[in-house]
Amino acid sequence: MYLTVTANSALDRVFFIDRFVPGTVMRPERVVEAVGGKGFDASVALRALGLETTALGFVAGETGRALVNLLEDYGIQHDLVWVEGETRVAHVIVETALQRHSHIIAAGYSVTDEACDELLGKLSRRLPGSRWLILAGSLPEGAPADFYRKAVTAAQRSGVPALVDCPGAPALQALPAGPAVMKMNHQELSQTFGVESGSMRALGEEAAEIRRQNGLLALVVTCGEEGVLASLPEATYLAAAPRQEVVNAAGAGDAVSAALAWRLSLGDAWPEALRWGAAVGAATVLTARTAECRREDVERIYLQVEVFKL
Repeated sequence: MYLTVTANSALDRVFFIDRFVPGTVMRPERVVEAVGGKGFDASVALRALGLETTALGFVAGETGRALVNLLEDYGIQHDLVWVEGETRVAHVIVETALQRHSHIIAAGYSVTDEACDELLGKLSRRLPGSRWLILAGSLPEGAPADFYRKAVTAAQRSGVPALVDCPGAPALQALPAGPAVMKMNHQELSQTFGVESGSMRALGEEAAEIRRQNGLLALVVTCGEEGVLASLPEATYLAAAPRQEVVNAAGAGDAVSAALAWRLSLGDAWPEALRWGAAVGAATVLTARTAECRREDVERIYLQVEVFKL
């Protein structure tokens, strides 16, 4: 069983248009609703890979009920804390002519200390026997910045490795707890640690320095079409999949998290785990709904992924 935690859940409403033209009336070619929130999206990818997963998190209101229905449609088990307010709607604008997507995210619920304690309690009860824990996404208003640190500490008590995927203060607060993997995208790494890089090699050097300074076991940086970079004590690797004809790229990074937890739990060495991570991330861009992928696409792309030592 793979556990995911989503403190700031969302319902993704994906609009497919030819291109965004400001000041005009635009009618989408189609609109789909999908699971949102980074941890929940990791659960979507895990289910696509045929794995059992339990999603923990906060939900609220009618949008939260719609989100739960989507989770159940995937066969995702869940243990949720209902809070006051309304779950966010993330409007994903997919410009099909340009193969790019943008997010417009409305404000969501706030949480209390009691609700946070309840979620951490649910997590502690679910950890024994679990293979990995994925903690992902921003924190909602009211959640303490050390929420992920507390969750990682609870996982360590149960002997469960944890992957933390978030930027900013929650990431910095989680560092001393020693997660098995700290993960973020290139932009989030720059925002969190104030670094800039003009090449993948320079990024690898910066990631290695951040990892050393903070005593991390592994720092993973997703870089879109350029691949997945991982700084480890023994080396820095880059796994790159061939470019795909993008349908919807939302959730690709969350699928990488799912794949890494899956493959590392099987005992794969890092280069092999990264190969699968890059393949699963690339496969998700071929589907309309966030973080969905098809196993046949994953296996086809996996054979084409290249792993380099930087």
